[in-house]
Amino acid sequence: MAEENKQDYVVLARKYRPQNFNELLGQDALVRTITNAIKNNRLHHAYILTGIRGVGKTTTARIIAKALNCTGKDALNGATVNPCGICENCRAIAESRHIDVLELDAASRTGVDDIREILDGVRYKPTNARYKVYIIDEVHMLSKQAFNALLKTLEEPPSHVIFIFATTEIRKVPITILSRCQRFDLQRLSIETLIDHFKNIADKENVKTEEEALHLIARAADGSCRDGLSLLDQAISLGNGEVKTDIVKNMIGLADRSLTFELFENLVSGKIEDVVANLEQQHQNGAAPLTLLQDLINITHLLAKVKIVPEALNDPALSENEKNFCSRLAPNVSIAVLSKIWQMLIKGLGELNIAPLQADALEMVLIRIAYSANLPTPAEILDSLKKNSDLAVTKPQIRAAVPEEIAPASREVRPAPTKNDTDALCFKTPDELVDYLQNTKHPMMVYSLKHDVSFAEFTNGTMKIAVSDKINNDFLLNLQNILTEATGIRWNIDIQRGALGETIADKEAAKDLANKKDVMDLPLVKAVMTEFRGAKIDSLTRKVVPAETGESSETPAFEDDNNYFDEDNDI
Repeated sequence: MAEENKQDYVVLARKYRPQNFNELLGQDALVRTITNAIKNNRLHHAYILTGIRGVGKTTTARIIAKALNCTGKDALNGATVNPCGICENCRAIAESRHIDVLELDAASRTGVDDIREILDGVRYKPTNARYKVYIIDEVHMLSKQAFNALLKTLEEPPSHVIFIFATTEIRKVPITILSRCQRFDLQRLSIETLIDHFKNIADKENVKTEEEALHLIARAADGSCRDGLSLLDQAISLGNGEVKTDIVKNMIGLADRSLTFELFENLVSGKIEDVVANLEQQHQNGAAPLTLLQDLINITHLLAKVKIVPEALNDPALSENEKNFCSRLAPNVSIAVLSKIWQMLIKGLGELNIAPLQADALEMVLIRIAYSANLPTPAEILDSLKKNSDLAVTKPQIRAAVPEEIAPASREVRPAPTKNDTDALCFKTPDELVDYLQNTKHPMMVYSLKHDVSFAEFTNGTMKIAVSDKINNDFLLNLQNILTEATGIRWNIDIQRGALGETIADKEAAKDLANKKDVMDLPLVKAVMTEFRGAKIDSLTRKVVPAETGESSETPAFEDDNNYFDEDNDI
């Protein structure tokens, strides 16, 4: 008899499966919707439940079936939101043996013939229950033909039939099926919800537990109650009736959290020898390299979040060790450093997957991160270069690379003329015409004048130009109309035949190249180019200086990505 009792053991995930809506964890929206529908007699003929594994999809389907078919004291006149759990219907449904509540696994019965068997039984009324309930688990595994065979019946089933579908892959379910069902997305269970649930079960099982151990199990469960209970069951067996932190860590391959925090601090401080020693110790203790790397990634994200949103420290899901660690380290690590560590750790995930030995690959990743911690950031290098007095003395002038009338480097900046300034404008140079066209929103005309036209002569009322073959046929007519409207006179436009001469775009490019050469003579830029090998000047901009400073309103500047260097060595 003793041997028989040992074989009757039921795992925690089955033993403590919720039997009514009150016991269902973390699905308040679903419970409220279904209970209101039952109370108001507004039951839908088809439901689809989706969510990750172990959040209660099949359990919810059974509870709905019991609520509809319970014959207990509260259900004498119909469906109830509080199934008794002791009547014959409730017990048969809970044990998956009710003749009118059919549970099918679509993963093993995917064909159209299996669906035809269901459809043949739909027309018959239930034998012992109010409703005939079809629970189809993993419904996304059905074939296309099976889904098509189900469509018509699912749209207009008999009043005594209820369909309940469950799936972890909602995107694989055809939209034609989804449109015929009420959809419920079951949420992941929070860490605090899981911990409370584990405590209640441990009390009922007379099992001693440690708070941190339950926290580790809840984290490893990743929102799945079934996964968490399976881990709890394993931890109880491994600990001989107790759930201890060190046992749980070894069981699920987690490193000692305090050692991981210490490892992260060594990484940030650039203590390479300590990093290698810490990693070796954790590896000897059984920490999985991939799990340790993922833990470091989570710590990096947590620190960055705490730096940006300090209120994140109040999250009840954080342990006291995590809160103390973040409070101590967050003020001393910049977002730039955390971003760099994050990128190197994420890249390390791929390296671990292809490396012959994951432990060696992880060691190389962490050595790289620790070594880079001792390197100054670009901003620190620039600050160091600027403090060198020799670099701030010489201020070479950027020469004008094109004639003064085209684009002088120090000409006064003035707004381009517009038609509102005067009734008739006078264009003295092609640049003034281009400025006017830019202000009056003629981008295509501006591009053509800059790139496909060269000016041989330009006076108010007359211009001689050469044009490329790319010019649109309407270009001259549109240009003539714009000039006439702006100046009040009809312009004489003489088109010169032959090769295209130097365009405005060519002159601007020549000026830009000359200014880049002048910028390269700046001592600070020379020092930067020496320090950052392979760097190049991408573009030049002008820095506007407030007029009250008494300086020029424009200052040539060297731009590199998001920073620029002007001739006063400002960053």
